[in-house]
Amino acid sequence: MPSSKKIPALSTSKAVTKEQRISFLRNMLMAREFDLAMQRLNRQGRAFGGVYSQTGNEATSVGSSSALGPNDVLFPMHRNIGGHFVFGQELDVLMKAFLARDGSLMRGTDGTGHYADPAKRIYGNISHLGAMIPVAAGFTMAAKLRGETCVAMTYIGDGGAQTGEFHEAMNFASVQKLPLILIIENNQYAYSSPNSIEFACKQLSDRALGYGCHGVTIDGTDVELVYDTCLDAVKRARKGDGPTIIETITMRMRGHAEHDDFSYVPKSLLEHWQKMDPVDRYIAHCIAKKVLKQSDIEDLRNEIIQSMRDAIDAVIDLPFPPAEEAFKNVFID
Repeated sequence: MPSSKKIPALSTSKAVTKEQRISFLRNMLMAREFDLAMQRLNRQGRAFGGVYSQTGNEATSVGSSSALGPNDVLFPMHRNIGGHFVFGQELDVLMKAFLARDGSLMRGTDGTGHYADPAKRIYGNISHLGAMIPVAAGFTMAAKLRGETCVAMTYIGDGGAQTGEFHEAMNFASVQKLPLILIIENNQYAYSSPNSIEFACKQLSDRALGYGCHGVTIDGTDVELVYDTCLDAVKRARKGDGPTIIETITMRMRGHAEHDDFSYVPKSLLEHWQKMDPVDRYIAHCIAKKVLKQSDIEDLRNEIIQSMRDAIDAVIDLPFPPAEEAFKNVFID
């Protein structure tokens, strides 16, 4: 994609209030600053496990999860930290998990977002990509059998969309008319494999026709467009019309994880998507729409940066878990 390609204007949703726009911006900035903090901690040898950047993906995670209601459930992936913030996850809880400290939701046995917080209705990612889709489908099936109305939203990348679990789960969910929303985050590379050698269909959302469900492809850097699209999918799910596949087109602006220099990505492609940065463009959008002034946004960013520093200071000196924790919930005596 040439760097001279025109940058489209962001959407202005009629369904979004000024307060919601401020919330979108806050959560996108939280996601961006959390990302930057984890990159620094990784270079310092303090962040454990893979550090998977979500830079460029903030609009997808924040816009999509914001469309859910209080009784719905989120199954986020490793590039969806923005969704955790939308669902009210506290910063120190995330820091404990990512720094693998004793007392974290994973008891310090993991250093990424592999955690479940039922109180927040967040069920964190499974490393075997694709495996979370049948779990999310099963959650909605169980709720349906109990007579409850609950929409589940989960995510998969363009690479993970080629796994068997993806197809099995979407077929099952479509047959059962389950209230499941699947976001395919097409950031154009499955590790180092470009879309051209991953799949033959024009758009990944085209697969919805084969399953008998609704499918759509959108710009994943446009937070209000993502929100409106997901809001429609939530309404469809609540009516009993079954699942929706939403393919969001983004770009992974760093390597697969921090160990990867992503030298296989053409520089012209990165230059184009840098201009599509969802955070920078939404800041400009909010200023243009007189939602906030530049000074308000600077104050907001400084407040968020300070909250990141406070959370790191509160967690960084906590002990690691005792070795015995590694054996819990693994073997049955």
